Amino acid sequence: MIKIHLSKILGTYRMSQAELARKTGIRPSTICDIYNEMCDRINLEHLDRICEVLNCNVSDILEYKPNRIKKTGKNLIIEENGNRKAQK
Repeated sequence: MIKIHLSKILGTYRMSQAELARKTGIRPSTICDIYNEMCDRINLEHLDRICEVLNCNVSDILEYKPNRIKKTGKNLIIEENGNRKAQK
């Protein structure tokens, strides 16, 4: 699982989501999705801008935590036509 620590970092800097959106040029709704960990993917350009404004590294924003239930190997999930199903 990937954890996003943007809320913690903004709290440390006492910066609002709106201020980060203004400084990065990223839409406020996109910042909100990242902040609340509601996104499936993050644009690398956005991540670059956020790191530049916050003067931090990608590893300060994103953290990998091993999954309790594996998604690879014998538990591999294959996507077929947008539907997820377990491999037989």
